[in-house]
Amino acid sequence: VHLVESGGGLVQPGGSLRLSCEVSGATMAYYTFGWFRQAPGKEREGVSCISTSDTYYAGSVKGRFTISRDNTENTVFLQMNSLEPNDPAVYYCAAGAFLRQTIRTACNSLRESDSWGQGTQVTVSS
Repeated sequence: VHLVESGGGLVQPGGSLRLSCEVSGATMAYYTFGWFRQAPGKEREGVSCISTSDTYYAGSVKGRFTISRDNTENTVFLQMNSLEPNDPAVYYCAAGAFLRQTIRTACNSLRESDSWGQGTQVTVSS
C-alpha cells in the first residue's frame, strides 16, 4: 500500500485544516486507516482511525477532528477544526488489513504497520 499525505500548513489557533491521504496499490475497502502525529521530542501518538464501519478518536481531538474515507476516490481525510497550540506535529497516515479487529485494537495494530506515508507538517501559530 502506498500512502501520500497532503493538506498540512500553517494555521492560526482556532483555525481549520483538512488533511488528505491518497491511497494506491491496494483496494481501500479491505483496509483500516489511521492518522498519527509526532511532535519534536515526543512519541508518535494515534489521533484517529477508521474501518469500514467504525471510527476511533483520541481524547485530545474528540469533538474537533473528523476522520472519513472515500473508497471511490481512494482517499482518507482528517478534518481538523478548532486547532490548538498542542496540535502542531507531523501527521502521518497508516494502513493495515485489520478489519476483523475492533477499531481500538486496529488502531494499536496500525502502529506496527509497514504502510506509512511520508507525513505532512501542521503548524499552529498566531
